[in-house]
Parts: sequence; structure tokens; C-alpha cells
Amino acid sequence: MFSITVRDHVMIAHSLRGEVFGPAQQRHGATYLVDATFRRRELDADGIVVDIALATAQLSATLADLNHRDLDEHPEFAGLNTTTEFLARTIADRLAERIAAGALGPGAAGLTGLAVTLHESHVAWASYEREL
Repeated sequence: MFSITVRDHVMIAHSLRGEVFGPAQQRHGATYLVDATFRRRELDADGIVVDIALATAQLSATLADLNHRDLDEHPEFAGLNTTTEFLARTIADRLAERIAAGALGPGAAGLTGLAVTLHESHVAWASYEREL
């Protein structure tokens, strides 16, 4: 399996409901380092997994709706706990939609998997992996 990973970041505010979250129940900010890993079994005709510049641009575009937003006020997330795990899946699914729409070019048709990792800090992160 071949893979490439591109990286960006997103700054959000949110609060989390439930005693398990302790002080994070209060509104707070977070800056996530976001890695998107694209996988395929064989390289495309150009010898790549996917164009890195296109992958970087599409990750950035995917994050734009979340960046500098209070997720507690985002209509799509009403009533939901926007945990790191939840956001990793949300970003992966949004990126998968862009891939399916052709945003990464025709060579991306051979992609078989996608993983998104959100780094909360240098010691903690969460990931979501999905097939394409």
C-alpha cells in the first residue's frame, strides 16, 4: 500500500457536554494540526499516489468552513459533541466527497483509503480512517 500525507491546521472554539470532559465542558479554543493520508494499492500512470499540491489545496478548502469558528454555533453540529474523534470523521467525510467529485483529478480514481488525524497537542491525537 502506498500513501502520502499532507498537513494543515484549523483553529476552532467549542464546548463539550458530559462530566467525562471535566473543564472542557466550558467553551475553549483548540488549534488542531490536521494530517490527511491518501492510500492506494498501485501508483497511478505518473508514478504518484495523488498530486500533493491538489491534496494540500483540497485539505485547506475542506477546513475553511471550520476555521476560526465556534462549533457550538455551527448549524451542522447543533446538539452534537464536537470531539476530536468526531471532527476527524467529519473532515475525512468532507474530503472524501471532494475526491468523489473529482477535485483531486482523474488520477485520484485509484485511491482506496483516506485517514485524517487531528493532533490536539504533541502528546495526544485522534484519527478516523475510511475506504474510498
